[in-house]
Amino acid sequence: MPLKACYQSEFIEAGIDEAGRGCYAGPVFAAAVILPDGFYHPLLNDSKQVKEKQRYELRDVIEKQALAWAVAKVEEAEIDRINILQATWKAMHQAIDQLKARPGLLLIDGNRFRPFSGIPHRCIVQGDALYASIAAASILAKTYRDDHMHQLHSAYPHYGWEKNKGYGTKIHRDAILQYGLCEFHRKSFQINPSANTLF
Repeated sequence: MPLKACYQSEFIEAGIDEAGRGCYAGPVFAAAVILPDGFYHPLLNDSKQVKEKQRYELRDVIEKQALAWAVAKVEEAEIDRINILQATWKAMHQAIDQLKARPGLLLIDGNRFRPFSGIPHRCIVQGDALYASIAAASILAKTYRDDHMHQLHSAYPHYGWEKNKGYGTKIHRDAILQYGLCEFHRKSFQINPSANTLF
């Protein structure tokens, strides 16, 4: 099913999405994107449904054709201090605040959001598979976070972050059992690598 071009046509819309909320390590990233009227790309979809090479192709297109876009991140220490939900909203707010054009409506991927500066918003569950602007935001958030995790991998290669991007894969959990946690792990998540759960 093709993505919807917009939620409404009266106001300028910005799609907002995050990447890395459920990871064991690394920052949470968020992106905000305002697409031009009639924007269409056959590959654009929820970033989880797009192959890695195509995500980077889409990033180039989005950055060139978007009316405005921005990416922001909140680091591990701040996640531990204020919790991952608040950190996700903070990253989203920072991305919105960096937009060169002010939207009249925010389309948020998910079911909750902390209101931003008087701009109305709509929370849309699985919105990145429904609306083009949210899908575009998911592509930017995902690719910029992946780039960041590749950089962190060079400092701690045994965790396998170049492939798992900080998620709790078996390789990552086995490395935690062997080497322990490092400075980039989210300590507030109380990671139990032997159980493959967060609690």
